Amino acid sequence: MTHQRRYDAVVCDIDGCLGPETAAPMDAGALAKVAEYNRLAKERGDRPIVTVCTGRPQPFAECVCRVIGNDVLPGISEMGVWLYDPRSHAYLRDPTISAADLGAVAEATAWIERELGPSGVIIQPGKAASISIWHEDTAHLMGLLPRLREVAAERRWPMRVSNSVAWINLDLAHVSKATGIERLLVRTGLKRERLAGIGDTMGDLAIREKVAFFACPANADERLKARADFVSGKIEIEGVLEILEGLVG
Repeated sequence: MTHQRRYDAVVCDIDGCLGPETAAPMDAGALAKVAEYNRLAKERGDRPIVTVCTGRPQPFAECVCRVIGNDVLPGISEMGVWLYDPRSHAYLRDPTISAADLGAVAEATAWIERELGPSGVIIQPGKAASISIWHEDTAHLMGLLPRLREVAAERRWPMRVSNSVAWINLDLAHVSKATGIERLLVRTGLKRERLAGIGDTMGDLAIREKVAFFACPANADERLKARADFVSGKIEIEGVLEILEGLVG
């Protein structure tokens, strides 16, 4: 890749950044602007190419990559479980994930369905080596965190239990957005000092730790903003666009 630009790539979260944290429609016009940004990145080499780094399932992340015109760099999904490389159409699961790990995820899934499902807890479909759960009453859902952490410890599931704005996530302890970025660097030959990142929740500290420049939209967690190199005055994708324009040239 040309070195006319300061950074070669931007790894960007989806929920709260490229899209809303809620189930509201994604801003198609703003996403088209990101796609145009990527077109110019490939054509002129004066700006970094934008890819995704998300906890969302792989098919969702692949779809967003296609919408924003990223057919060059791998997209990171399911909190680092998957890389999708559009250059070779390869779906690459983290090779450190063992059969025992997958067994623990299956056991945890069955426990959640049996013990929490009757109260209205829903498991997000499409994940292969992690679990995300939701409930229409967010306060009720977050109240389950202590119990989930206790059960995970008792049953020795090799998983961390965390939460975003409206979800509880159970992810394999040794897999994260940070390990996904490490794998992206190895696969592409990119360097950390030429990588930028964008995030909005404390889960995106893993991005902060692996990039040279990190920025947040205005809706980001205040604790994360304190760790950022730049904070936009605009929220979600409008904030992302402002951040991206600052990386041109």
